[in-house]
Amino acid sequence: MTTTIDPVTTAGLVTREVRDGNRDGAPTKIAVARRTYATDRDDLWDALTSAERLPRWFLPIDGDLSVGGRYQLVGNAGGTVERCAAPEEFAVTWEFGGQVSWVRVGLSPADDGTTLELVHEAPVDPDFWTQYGPGAVGVGWDLALLGLGLHLATGSDNDAREFEQWTLSPTGVEFVRLASTGWADAATASGDDAEQARAAGERTLAFYTVPPTAEPES
Repeated sequence: MTTTIDPVTTAGLVTREVRDGNRDGAPTKIAVARRTYATDRDDLWDALTSAERLPRWFLPIDGDLSVGGRYQLVGNAGGTVERCAAPEEFAVTWEFGGQVSWVRVGLSPADDGTTLELVHEAPVDPDFWTQYGPGAVGVGWDLALLGLGLHLATGSDNDAREFEQWTLSPTGVEFVRLASTGWADAATASGDDAEQARAAGERTLAFYTVPPTAEPES
């Protein structure tokens, strides 16, 4: 299925926004991604919150998915479910690599389906932001939203190995380049220096399109 992806069209399905925030007196950066899917809200909610369905397009998940419960995405982030109002919104802490950030997902009806808004708020590490900008988290979410779209369009499971290989293919690299550029543009629109944002986007592109043996320096 990944062989049929048009990177220009698919990357263009996501709108990206960067905001400044504040949590408990500490500055944060907020990355916002929106994409509309041609399905109803109940179906999209199920794809996002069902422990049986999440592994079909994202990652296996363990734990208690009720409010106050702890969840763990296998091999990735874990955290606490802070809020859940089906089928409109849920919010979780996103705990990975010793860092805590916050993710909120909202669903709203649209003329051609359902619009998903994903908001990821994280503490500001100035050096890390200068090096990678919002694309450090944003491109990962772009890839996740792509995987979700493939699953919703076909009803089939994503092959994780095929998807990883596609990301390193010329078509996949072009998708990541467009996503990185989109996040750099969003950072510039939020007030970042345009040249620095473009450079951070290039470093993000390099990180995502080399074999996954290295990690960004924090």
